[in-house]
Amino acid sequence: MMTRNGPPLTILGLESSCDDTAAAIVQVSAEGPNILAQVVEGQTQLHSDFGGVVPEIAARAHTEKLDGCVAKVLEQTRKTLNDVDAIAVTSGPGLIGGVLAGVMCAKGLSAGSGKPLIGVNHLAGHALTPHLSDGIAYPYLMLLVSGGHCQFLEVKSPTSYRRLGGTIDDAPGEAFDKTARLLGLAQPGGPSVENEAKNGNPKAFRLPRPLLDRDGCDMSFSGLKTALLRARDTIVEEHGGLPQAHRRDLCAAFQNAVTDVLVEKTRRAIALCPDATAIAVAGGVAANMTIRQGLVELCNAQNLPFVAPPLSLCTDNAAMIAYAGAELFALGHYDDLTLSARPRWPLDQTAAPMLGSGKKGAKA
Repeated sequence: MMTRNGPPLTILGLESSCDDTAAAIVQVSAEGPNILAQVVEGQTQLHSDFGGVVPEIAARAHTEKLDGCVAKVLEQTRKTLNDVDAIAVTSGPGLIGGVLAGVMCAKGLSAGSGKPLIGVNHLAGHALTPHLSDGIAYPYLMLLVSGGHCQFLEVKSPTSYRRLGGTIDDAPGEAFDKTARLLGLAQPGGPSVENEAKNGNPKAFRLPRPLLDRDGCDMSFSGLKTALLRARDTIVEEHGGLPQAHRRDLCAAFQNAVTDVLVEKTRRAIALCPDATAIAVAGGVAANMTIRQGLVELCNAQNLPFVAPPLSLCTDNAAMIAYAGAELFALGHYDDLTLSARPRWPLDQTAAPMLGSGKKGAKA
């Protein structure tokens, strides 16, 4: 965990890469990091009629909400911009309209206050969250599993990452959302599918486990969604509709397939990181208890600590951006008003590009 000798370092963070508008103030001192305040404004209601995030609507909402989020965290901490050492902002990857809204807001705050500006990779924010919440030592293995991203990362330092694999099409969270839409469940799909699966039989349907027959840590979830669609259509044809019992079984079978893929790929990633101090997970899908239990059992069998930060830090938030900004600022990394918004920004610059783009965010 980063500590700081001398006066505490106070960072204001902004996050707007998808459909959550967030601001936070994090302070790092000799005792370690402390989240002084954080605010997250969601957009679920704005997108509920469309079955997913609409980039144009999200961007406009970010523009309208960012100033208010900043004002709230400053009020909650009884601070002004004069009390902040630097301003960190997600400058990619993500939906470009939302990222641009955050970058422009941060630039305005920086120009008006004279405070340094720090562009933060959204994925680095997630990857460093276990360091913020639990202080685990480098290097550690990170499974980032969310609506727009799914990657295995060896986190060596705040500026050094090795990508071991990732999804070549849909991210798991996106697959959960699509499954919910196919089965007539509410969005966001992850909690809806998990709730239905509680009373379902995961063995009622034989769904595929994509790419388990191939070496490596890459994943694919698009074919799994297609297989579920075909199973649903068969049920509808036979029964003239989708009985609730069958819907629950489909949810349970789908969730079980995703769990099997993530657990097996994590096993392979562990083998590639013999020096890892722990296995960490972040992203909204990490809240799924079936998936989490599968990962816990794997880590227990491998005799490795399993770290899952609080859900408020797993999903998109500005505290992780502020903390990542503090790490970069301490190393002398910061930007100026030429900072650009980037829809794509891989953490591992040496890894081959990922394929495709998730509906809830661009993959890196």
